[in-house]
Amino acid sequence: MNKRSLPSTVTLANGVKMPKIGLGVFKVENEEELLTAVNAAIETGYRSIDTASIYGNEEWVGKAIRQSGLNREKLFITSKVWNADQGYEKTLQAFNTSLEKMGMEYLDLYLIHWPVEGKYADTWRALEELYKEGRIKAIGVSNFQVHHLDKLLKTAEIKPMINQIELHPKLSQKELRCYAGQHDIKIEAWAPLMQGGLLENEILNGLAKKHGKSVAQIVLRWHLQNEIIIIPKSTKAYRIKENADLFGFELSDEDMNLIDSLNEDLRVGPDPDHFDF
Repeated sequence: MNKRSLPSTVTLANGVKMPKIGLGVFKVENEEELLTAVNAAIETGYRSIDTASIYGNEEWVGKAIRQSGLNREKLFITSKVWNADQGYEKTLQAFNTSLEKMGMEYLDLYLIHWPVEGKYADTWRALEELYKEGRIKAIGVSNFQVHHLDKLLKTAEIKPMINQIELHPKLSQKELRCYAGQHDIKIEAWAPLMQGGLLENEILNGLAKKHGKSVAQIVLRWHLQNEIIIIPKSTKAYRIKENADLFGFELSDEDMNLIDSLNEDLRVGPDPDHFDF
C-alpha cells in the first residue's frame, strides 16, 4: 500500500476499528473552549475524542457531541479511570459516573489511567466485566511499561487492546512498541508533539521546509508511518485542521531514520515507574 494512502482507522485485536487520529482534551478547563474545539474537530472530520475523569470535562464532551448532531455510533469516545478510583468495585462506580456525566450508554474505549501497584489487576477485572456486558467496545491501559503489561497478562482473561503512552521523537519507546506488537496491543501516543517542545528543532524544521509542511505535521506523520494512533491536543480550529492533514505526503525512510535519531528518552510527563500515585 502506498504510504500516502494510509487507512484512517486501525483494527484492534477484537476487530473494533479505531480512528488513527483523535482530539485530546487534556487541560481544556473552560467549557466554551472545549465545545468550540470539539465542534471544530468534528467539522474537520475527526471522529475520535479522548477524555478522562481526572480532566474534569467529560460532561462538556458529552454536551459537545450532542450539539454536533452526529449519530453517536459514528464517534469513538475514550475515557479513563483515575488512580483514586481503582480497584474492582470503585472502578465499576467510576465508569457509571463517567457515562452519566457524558450522557452516554456506552464507551468505545476505557483505559486504566496509570498502573497503580496492588490495584490495577482488580481494576482490569472490572474493565473485563464491563466489556463482556457490552458497555465498552474496547478496553486498554495507559502509561503501562513492559513489566506492568507482563504482570497484567499473567492474570488477565482479555488482553489490553491499547496502551496509551507518552510518545514523540524525543521519547520513541521502541522497546515498549516492540513488546506491544508481539502481543497485538496497539500503541496510542499522548503528547505526540511533546507539548510544543519540538517546534524549534532544527532537523524537524528542515524536514518541514523540504515537504512544505509544518513541524507538527512532520511529527504526526512520523507517528502514523510507525503505526501509532495519535490524539494531538489543540483548541484552535486551524491547528485542529492542520493536525489532521497528514495524508497528502509521505516521509522517506531517510526522513524517518533522521527523526528516529532524535530520541533521548526524554519525558514531559511523569515516569510511570516513579509517579506518586
